[in-house]
Amino acid sequence: MSRVALVLRHADEIHLGNLEQVLIEHGYAVRYVDTLSADGVQGIDPAAADLFVVLGGEMGVYQADEFPVLAEEVQLLADRLAARRPVFGVCLGAQLMASALGSSVYRGPSNEIGYRLVEPTEAGQDSPLRHVNGIPMMQWHSDTFDLPAGTTRLAGSTAYGNEAFAIEDWALAVQFHPELTAEMHEQWLASSEAEVRAEGLNPDELRRERTEHSEAMQQASRALFSEWLSGLPGGAADPRRTP
Repeated sequence: MSRVALVLRHADEIHLGNLEQVLIEHGYAVRYVDTLSADGVQGIDPAAADLFVVLGGEMGVYQADEFPVLAEEVQLLADRLAARRPVFGVCLGAQLMASALGSSVYRGPSNEIGYRLVEPTEAGQDSPLRHVNGIPMMQWHSDTFDLPAGTTRLAGSTAYGNEAFAIEDWALAVQFHPELTAEMHEQWLASSEAEVRAEGLNPDELRRERTEHSEAMQQASRALFSEWLSGLPGGAADPRRTP
């Protein structure tokens, strides 16, 4: 029987990208939950799925008055993490995990958009985060968080000290976007051109960065995620290659 990966999605264009195939290769059936739908995350058993994947979004954790589902997600993740059940969070997902663990989430010093180096800590070099060392990873965020108590900081960057944290080998949060494919990047640029230009950035320059870095980033991302899945407690199946 397939494992189930429950994927909390906050926008259609912010999906699993290149990580979906990795889940399939590791024997997971992928089930998306669109959190901004009428049902939101109501009725989800926090301990039921084999894995939660919490994706990014354009809102901030502190905007629960405008997006009430965010408070519900924080509680869902708090219950999930308290049960020590596997969770992988990306960008907003990482921030929601931090909030669920009792840390503050707030606006950061800059709106970071583009391929940027992420530097693994000593602990990160001994974890799946080592795969991103020296590889510019896609950043698209302006929020950050305090490192939650009981977690291990795995990476930082020049602009943001907290880029990744973990709880043992069953919970992992990353601030950057390991899932991003070239096609997704183009979608994001097209839908957010005003934001990009407001930051003084040139969309064509960001496309040039993509041409230079995207393939290496995706390879590093797949290696990171595959190794983490293989190390989950309970013994993940060996990855199954598909044609």
